[in-house]
Formats: sequence, structure tokens, C-alpha cells
Amino acid sequence: MDSLIAAAARALAVGDALGALKHVSLRDDPPALALRGIAMAQLGEHPRARDLLRRAARGFGAHEELARARCVVAAAEVALAMRDLGGSPRTLAAAAAALAARGDHANALQARLIALRRLLLLGRLDQAGAELATLDTRGMPPALQAVAELAGAELALRGLRTAAASAALDRASDAADRARVPALRVEVEEARAALDRPAARRVRDGAHQVLRLHEVEALLASGTLVIDACRRGLRADGFWLPLARRPLLFELLCALATAWPGDVDRNALIARAFRMRRPDDTHRARLRVEIGRLRALVAQLARIEASARGFALIAHGKREVAVLLPPIDGDQASLLALLGDGAAWSTSALALALGASQRTIQRALVALEAEGRARSVGRARAQRWLAPPLTGFTTNLLLPAVLAPG
Repeated sequence: MDSLIAAAARALAVGDALGALKHVSLRDDPPALALRGIAMAQLGEHPRARDLLRRAARGFGAHEELARARCVVAAAEVALAMRDLGGSPRTLAAAAAALAARGDHANALQARLIALRRLLLLGRLDQAGAELATLDTRGMPPALQAVAELAGAELALRGLRTAAASAALDRASDAADRARVPALRVEVEEARAALDRPAARRVRDGAHQVLRLHEVEALLASGTLVIDACRRGLRADGFWLPLARRPLLFELLCALATAWPGDVDRNALIARAFRMRRPDDTHRARLRVEIGRLRALVAQLARIEASARGFALIAHGKREVAVLLPPIDGDQASLLALLGDGAAWSTSALALALGASQRTIQRALVALEAEGRARSVGRARAQRWLAPPLTGFTTNLLLPAVLAPG
């Protein structure tokens, strides 16, 4: 390693991207390209950084597999920052294996942390948990330990395990202090603040009660039959019935649960579920069909009985019924929660994270832009979307989560 490359690497290690560029900005050899790419990433110039890192990886010869693997990891970090989530994880996994085989355990851990954070962005919590369980951060740099603990805290928060999240944040804070990286300290404190912010609203007797994450956790552990409008499903005693892909049935269930222990008029149900103000006999017949479908779905936990004027939801075992609403109103709460993380998202990445079609996401983004709640930058394939941070509450319950049925 020549003196300029060594000096640039030392500058990057302490976050001095401009200092690093002074040493290598005019060089096009693979090591200089790699350092220039990392410097541009630190400066937030992600497209340029990705181009430089790709050029560096191509420039290293067949006998320089270690250097190529490090370029792959750096490029994956840039892709994550750009919310480019569509690539195959196999390339990153192969780079991690190559790094570990050659004794570069720190960069191998970095690669696995990138893969873990990608899984969290996509809401694949079970896979993220399995990956986290296999990580060994002993003897690793404090910065990497902090990142691992932050990932563990986020996983615990998304799974509503607030005690485990708090313990992970304590460890992350200690590691961030040892790393002396201000950005990590800020990230830890921001994650800790999520524990004390409103996370959802419980509807009770027509009033909305604000709940924090630990209160939501307690509600779900209480045996109450919870209609969860944050993740659009039915919960009780560890049972989970997802209804995100059955929006009409979920609307009917919400209406019945909101009126519990009373009943709901048939015309009110038709107006809410079918958007019909003047129902006729065909709408009433359709309502009976949909109620029959809903009755079959929830039979394990509740029954739906006909009344003189409509229908009522009755939970088995004299359970209470609760409706859990998002902390903000609107159909695009989950989309806004993703956009509010400060990164610029592509339509394809949003569609991948939310499990929706790009056309659906594009329509929603256009509507949000017209309302002034989101904005786009760039054009065509380079177009990205941003939104202001959602302040005053935590969005953990709005983020994607692939939950297995109970």
C-alpha cells in the first residue's frame, strides 16, 4: 500500500471524506477508486459512490479477491442507503464468506449486518431474527457492535418486546460511546425516544386512548381480541389472522369491533364496506355473503351474530374486544412511515417493502405529492421519493412486517 492510499484510508477511518479525496481524487487505479467511492458515500453522493466502487471491483484482478469482496460490501452499503433493495443477497453473502475465509472478520460482519438491515427494511422479521442470532460481535470494533445492537433493538421493537429493546439500546449506547462516533450516538438516542412516543390509538366507547409501545405490548398479552388496523389483522393470545389482502372483510371487522359490545346497522356496514349511501336488496345480499366469509375466518376466536338491525361481534370466552388504530389517519400511513426515514426511495423499493404493485405505489405517491405530503427528486429511472419525518410518535407499528398466521 503506497503512502497516499494509506493516508486516504486513515482519513476515511475518522470520517474525513474531504481529506481522503485530497490524496486520491486524481487517481484511477482500483485502490484509489475504492477509497474515492467510500469518500463519496460518506458525503452522501451515493450514485457516484456506487459507480466508483463498481469500477474498483472490476479493476481488481483475479488474485485480489479480498479487495473485490470489500468493494462488494461497500457497494452494498451504498445500495442500502439508496434503498436499492431489489438485488440478489447471494453476492453479498459470497463476499462475506470470502472475507471470513481470509481473516477479515470485521468486514465479514459488516456484510452480514447490511444483509440484516435489508431484511428489517423489507419487514422479514423472522429471517432477520435468525440472522441476528448467528452474529458474533465479540472482539469486533465498537462501531460494528453498536450497529448490531441497534439492529437487535429495532427487531425487538418491531416485535413489541420492549424490555429486550431497552437492554439492546443500553448495549448500543455503551458501544457507541466507545466508538466515539457522534452519528451512532444520535441514532441510539433516537431509537430510545421511540419507546416513549405514542405508537397507536385504542378506540374505546367512541374515544381514542393513546398507547405507547409497552402499552400496546401489554394489551396484546392481556388476552383481549385486538383488531389491529396498524398491520391490518386480528390478534389474540399469539394468534394472528392477516387481513391486509382482504380489505373489505377488514373494514367490516373494524366496524363490528368499534361498536362492541353493541351491534351495527346493516346500512352502516354497507356504507362503510361498499361505499354505498343508498343500499338496495343486492347490497344487502352481498353483505350477508361477506359476513358469512368473515364469520368463517374469525370462528376460532369469535362469532358474528345477526341482530334485529344488523350484526354484532361476540368474542369467545368473554374476552374484551379492542380496536388498535395507527397514530395517524389515512390509508397511506405505512407508505409515509417508510418515506419518513430520511432516505430517498424508488417506487420499486417501496413496492417490494410493502408487498404491493409498483402501479399501486405510484398512484399513492402521486396523491401524496398533490397533498404536499411527499415529493419526488430526479426523473425516469433515477426518480426517488421523500417525505418529511413523522414527528411526535413512533412508526414502528406502521413499518412492514411479515407475520406468520397463528
